[in-house]
Amino acid sequence: MSRLRGCRPLGLPLALAFLALVPVAPHAQQAPAPPRHRELFPPEDLGLLEAPDRAAWQKPDQIMDALGIADGAHVADIGAGAGWFTTRLARRVGPNGVVYTQDVQRQMLDAIRRRVQREGLQNVRTVLGQGSSPNLPPHVLDAVLVVDAYPEVKVPDRVTFLKNLALGLKPNGRIGIVNYKLGGGGPGPDDPSLRVPRAAVERDAAAAGLKVRASGNLPYQYLLVLGR
Repeated sequence: MSRLRGCRPLGLPLALAFLALVPVAPHAQQAPAPPRHRELFPPEDLGLLEAPDRAAWQKPDQIMDALGIADGAHVADIGAGAGWFTTRLARRVGPNGVVYTQDVQRQMLDAIRRRVQREGLQNVRTVLGQGSSPNLPPHVLDAVLVVDAYPEVKVPDRVTFLKNLALGLKPNGRIGIVNYKLGGGGPGPDDPSLRVPRAAVERDAAAAGLKVRASGNLPYQYLLVLGR
């Protein structure tokens, strides 16, 4: 727009003639962008996940409460990144509990190992996932948490991903999905096609044989609690 400020204005007849040449489609609408997956978070940008105000807007205690995570629980943190949520889970479940911290990038797991060692946490086990397979132990988990990582799963693989997560659950286990809302602002991706609508996750869950057991509303995100 700044380049137009110095332009000489068109005379009215010439301007009208110019406008007459522009094709007009009064009822045309822009087609919505097809769903796609977000690229894997780059390990060199892990510092971006450690914003000092993250706990204020992501509400980790509220999320853990909604999943019923308590002392002695066995839980998994999927797409754990630098382990921000892993350490909070580890403190919540205590020395009698276990946290399986999972990622598909070895660099992330290396960073988490260093972190839990610095913080003296003995109840964290790292797991390398592959594609839609989280490689979790079967039937041992009280809760599985997927925070900000669901958009990184390829769209055709999301139902399989949820089915594989469910294989790790105890009979009454729960899966927590936390995603950025459409148009919700905040620190999430600017491209709306890289934000997964709540309805899309609900459809994936139904196709995977799971039901929405509870939900939560966070400042910039939504929480869905899934179970059998």
